[in-house]
Amino acid sequence: MIAPLGHVLALAALLFILGAACVVARRNLFMIIIGVEVMLNAAGLALVAGSLRWQNLDGQALVLFIFAIAAAEVSVGLALATYAWSRRGSLDPDDYRMLGN
Repeated sequence: MIAPLGHVLALAALLFILGAACVVARRNLFMIIIGVEVMLNAAGLALVAGSLRWQNLDGQALVLFIFAIAAAEVSVGLALATYAWSRRGSLDPDDYRMLGN
């Protein structure tokens, strides 16, 4: 049994809102990265649901590109967060307003 499109889109919207709340809260650089990942996954879920509903594989192909971009974003983000931790000893985003200092 396939879930109705409305339920899947509601779940995707809920995930996107949770990810956006995680980014807006800005407590930690890692949490910002996780929030962006949750938002990308929510967009992918919405694309797959629409793709299945209209029997068109374009949405599923686009999700593969989203996953590739998400993997690159995580690797660069974690590398920058690790560098920031070793440089300043903190992951608080407010400490990084002036990255040149």
